[in-house]
Amino acid sequence: MEDYVLQTRQLTKQYATHTALDQVNLSIRKGSIYGFMGQNGAGKSTLMRIVSGLASPSSGSIELFGRSSDSGIVQARKRMGVTIENPALFPHMTAWENMEVRRLQKGIASRTSIEAALDIVGLRDTGRKPAKDFSLGMKQRLGLAIALLGDPEFLILDEPTNGLDPIGVMEMRQLLTKLNQETGMTILISSHILSELHLLATHYGIIHQGRLLEQLTAEELNGKCRQYLHIKVNNADQAEALLRNQLAAARIDRMADDSIRLYDPNERPGTISSLLSASGLEIEQFMPVSEELERYFIQKIGGGVHESSL
Repeated sequence: MEDYVLQTRQLTKQYATHTALDQVNLSIRKGSIYGFMGQNGAGKSTLMRIVSGLASPSSGSIELFGRSSDSGIVQARKRMGVTIENPALFPHMTAWENMEVRRLQKGIASRTSIEAALDIVGLRDTGRKPAKDFSLGMKQRLGLAIALLGDPEFLILDEPTNGLDPIGVMEMRQLLTKLNQETGMTILISSHILSELHLLATHYGIIHQGRLLEQLTAEELNGKCRQYLHIKVNNADQAEALLRNQLAAARIDRMADDSIRLYDPNERPGTISSLLSASGLEIEQFMPVSEELERYFIQKIGGGVHESSL
């Protein structure tokens, strides 16, 4: 039997004139990164809010870490870290002070977890700067640090790269990949931008108008959609030699503009970007390209939308 961190059964959320979730049966395996795909308003945030205890379902049930009773789910939620929509911060407090308030709310005994979480997200040296003066990207990272308090086993992130510049997006992806690979943390991450999830996810769920249309693994999705990584760095010769040496089984094409197309790598994209960075290369562009993936998504939801509006 599979070891699931989260399962929902016929989960439904009905408002007066709108069904936000319609009998959703979702399963997330322990140790996976579950990419939740859907247009804005498809029901992603609603499901996350219910699982996190911020909203109640109209009907259906959830099972969290194998527990389904009300008291069991309350206890299981202590093993979760959550950031949904915009992080709720105290604007006149510093990063450390915001973390201290959340530490006390969560009943975490040691303050060492604050320094550890701030260090992970790169906010340890913000000093007396209040959160109101943080950039949007810094606020996103502080929200992640709050979610990481207490070393959660299950991390729920709703649009975590909103407001980040390209370097910040790459750093966030590398961080989440590291947390998953080194600690075994299970991550549920939503995004309406397919390319973000394609760099991270091991499993996918496609939701549309409140209905879960399909769940599949990264391997199953890749089998349906051929894709490649588009890479551009400051030294194409060095990058090409490095990739050919390290990824001998992969197909690597050097393009006329000195960009590199990497097909079917055995390593995950986050590992490849880390490999390039560790070799001193400056990454200018790094993204999955798959017109077939977008067409597959559009076909599943039965519409004609562009990725920017997903």
